[in-house]
Amino acid sequence: MIQKVNEKEYNDLISVWESSVKATHHFLTLEDFNFYKELIPTFFKSVSLHCIKNENHTIIGFIGTHEESLEMLFVTADEIGKGIGKKLLLHAIENLGVTKVDVNKDNTQAAAFYNHFGFELKSTSDVDGCGKPYPILHLELAK
Repeated sequence: MIQKVNEKEYNDLISVWESSVKATHHFLTLEDFNFYKELIPTFFKSVSLHCIKNENHTIIGFIGTHEESLEMLFVTADEIGKGIGKKLLLHAIENLGVTKVDVNKDNTQAAAFYNHFGFELKSTSDVDGCGKPYPILHLELAK
C-alpha cells in the first residue's frame, strides 16, 4: 500500500536513498555521493512524498513529486527488481499526474525503466541541477 510520508520518517528516506544510490549510481564519486546525501533532505519539504512499506512497516521505496514532475524515486537495494519501483511510478502517473522525469544519463537501468513505461527523451543537459558533470536525460511520458 502506498501512503504519504510524514516528517518523522525523513531519516528512513535518507537510508532508502543511500541504499538505492549505492546500488545504482556507480558513476558518482565518493565526494559527490556525500554532497548529495547532505543535500537530499533539503528537498523533502519541496515535494509530495509517498512510500511503500514492507510487512515490518519499514519504508522500502519512495517517490517525491512536484506538479507534473517525478523528482525522486528510490528503492532499497534489496528490493530493486521486485516491482516496488513500478508500483510507485504507476501511482505517480495515475494518481499524481506525473508526466516528466529527469534521470542521470549514466544510470542506464533507470533510463530503461522509464522508457519501458512510455517515457521518451525530450532533451539533455551536460550537467545536473547542481552544476556537477553528470549528464541528465529529460524524459516525458508519450501522449
